[in-house]
Order: sequence, then structure tokens, then C-alpha cells
Amino acid sequence: MPANRPDCPDDQPARAGGEVAGAPAFIADGAEIGPDCAIGAFVVVHAGVRLAAGVRLQAGAVVGKPVALGVSSRNRAPLPDCTVVGEGTTIGAGAVVVEGATIGSRCLIADQAHVRERARIGDETVVGRGTAIDCDVVVGRGVRIQSNCYIAATAVVEDDVFLGPAVTFANDRTAGRRPAGEPLRGPVVRRRARIGAGAVIMPGVEIGEDAFVGAGAVVTRDVPAGVVVVGVPARPLAANEG
Repeated sequence: MPANRPDCPDDQPARAGGEVAGAPAFIADGAEIGPDCAIGAFVVVHAGVRLAAGVRLQAGAVVGKPVALGVSSRNRAPLPDCTVVGEGTTIGAGAVVVEGATIGSRCLIADQAHVRERARIGDETVVGRGTAIDCDVVVGRGVRIQSNCYIAATAVVEDDVFLGPAVTFANDRTAGRRPAGEPLRGPVVRRRARIGAGAVIMPGVEIGEDAFVGAGAVVTRDVPAGVVVVGVPARPLAANEG
């Protein structure tokens, strides 16, 4: 069937303060929409959002969603004044960006991904389908995060890192029984490191520059720069095992 049939409208030019013409989307008063943005059907843009030029929000995306916390949550840090999406970035169908997040230019936040409050994502980064970026995460420039990953709160992922599908970061060494005042300790992944599919990176672990973590590994200790680790628990790969 033709792509422009009346019951399947193309993305529409955006305007603040109400529905987008031709599609049942809503842009709240107080949102700032740059030139040449395009909005799909059923998109919601909350107040305090700033979309730079050329941003594309696909069907069902939500940007600036208010924070919702459990009654026992300790995540009470102040929020930035606005939610920012950089020039030329695409937010995929059904993706959610929570208020106070900052997403750089020319990024892809793929379908059904979730980016929480105070997370910061650098330019030209890809966040794969169904991936969750938790609060207070810092992701650098040119990072490639594949589908269904979980990046735990306070983690740092530096520039040009690759994370394979279903990589999981942990940040609580007590598994939910932290004493009052003990902070979460997300992993740190240094520049150009690569982590294979299904690997688990435990709280506070640092993966060095250009290191490689094999698929399915459970990393419980720091990995030096340039070292390859595999297994459960992860250990360096000997030269004759490569």
C-alpha cells in the first residue's frame, strides 16, 4: 500500500502548544521545538523539553516524561532545568526519555529504549532497541550500544566503546541491602573498549582502554588496558588460547 495513505500519515512538522497537524501527537506549552523537526503519531513532548534542529521523534516516543520513583528510592538528586535532544537525533518508536536527560547530536535512541533522568549521552551515539540507560549515567561520543542492554546508574562509558547485545552492568555490591549513605558504584568503561554479548560487569569494575571482554563473561575485577578476558569469572586469555 502507498506509504502516504491517509490512515498512516508521514511524520509532521512540529509546533508547540498542542496537537501536530495530521497526527494525534501532543507538544506541551513550554516545550522548545527547533526548525525542521518531525513528529510521528502518538508522540508526547512534555514542558521543559528542548529539541534542536532536525530532531525526529518516531511514533509513540515520549520526551521529558516526569520522574516516577518508588517510595524507598534514594534517587532524590536535583534535576536539570530542561531535557535536551541535540541536532539531527532520532528518538525511535516507543522510546522514553525522562526529564533532565541530555542527548547529543546525530544520535539514535532506538525503538523502546529508555533513558532516565540526569543521564548524558554524547554525540553520534547509538542506543539499541530495548536498552535501558539508568539515572546519572554518562555515555561518551560515538558509542555503540546494542539491543537489550542495561547500563546501571552512575556508570561511565567513554568514547567509541562497543557494547554487544544484552550486556548488563551492576552497581550495588549488596544486591539491595546498601547501608544508608553508601553510594551506588556503576562500572567505568574506558575509551575504545569492547564488551561481547551477554557479558555482566559487576559494581565498581573498570574496563581499561582497548580492552576486550568476551561474550558471556562475568567481570568481577578491573581489566587492564588492552587485555582480553573471558569466562566466569572473567580471566585474561592466554596467548595460546586465542
